[in-house]
Amino acid sequence: MKICALTMVYRDYWAISQWYTHYARHLGPENLFIIAHGQDDKFAELCPKANVIVAPRDDLTGFDQRRGQMLNAIQSELGEIYEWVIRTDADELICVDPARFGSLAEMFGSTTAPAVFGLGLNLVELECDTISESAEPVLRTHANAVFSGHYSKAFAVCDETPLVRHGVKVSPPDAPKFPFELPCGVYLVHLKFANQTALAEGNRHRMKMASGPGKGLPGHAWRHADKVAKKFLSETATKPIRDWDSAVNDAYGQIGREPSAAFLGGGLIKAHSLTFPFRTILPDWFKTA
Repeated sequence: MKICALTMVYRDYWAISQWYTHYARHLGPENLFIIAHGQDDKFAELCPKANVIVAPRDDLTGFDQRRGQMLNAIQSELGEIYEWVIRTDADELICVDPARFGSLAEMFGSTTAPAVFGLGLNLVELECDTISESAEPVLRTHANAVFSGHYSKAFAVCDETPLVRHGVKVSPPDAPKFPFELPCGVYLVHLKFANQTALAEGNRHRMKMASGPGKGLPGHAWRHADKVAKKFLSETATKPIRDWDSAVNDAYGQIGREPSAAFLGGGLIKAHSLTFPFRTILPDWFKTA
């Protein structure tokens, strides 16, 4: 089965190193496609065997919409070559439980749906974690995590179905019967909060961009990125720990039900943006996921 992975990145060097190491191991580096949002030779250095494509960064008007349209177009073209296209942000890793699937290909082979969602996890760096500034896989050193409906995203397609706002976009008449495929044992691990040094640097860029000139720029979460991050980390540190089996069953029971029924924008299918009052410790298999 031919599978590729696609992402877009701007100056997030630690995250793209994690992304490249992870997907190169599973798919081969020649099947990785990185859209550099602005010329940056650093990406070729960090991801030496990936396909790096430079997109202009001279106009940020309508940032999310234009970025999404471009990625959907590239995703569609890659779909002419590959059977499945994985598309995540640079700080998102897809991990499959080896007790359920031997590989990503086996997981994709188990579904007849045109798109697959992953159960979202925010990996968090707390004081008890070993801090590493290198490109060492963060899942080997960090294990505190919080389940997230917001990051239970659609992450791969096998046709031209566009990915929009953490979900998929279909025609409104097709939305009620579109299969919401969120397989047990498939996780989307979000790394934004897993390296506080990289987080602080990234937040400076987010706040600067969101406060700049132009229309259609990211909103509150980027304009006040430092405050949002501080609040999330503080709340997470005080959440009680629930054992993995209990936590994952609870998360699947709530997030894995019917998707958001609003069909926002006339055909958007996405997971409910639920939060949970507990954190959990990832099982050891994530260290080699």
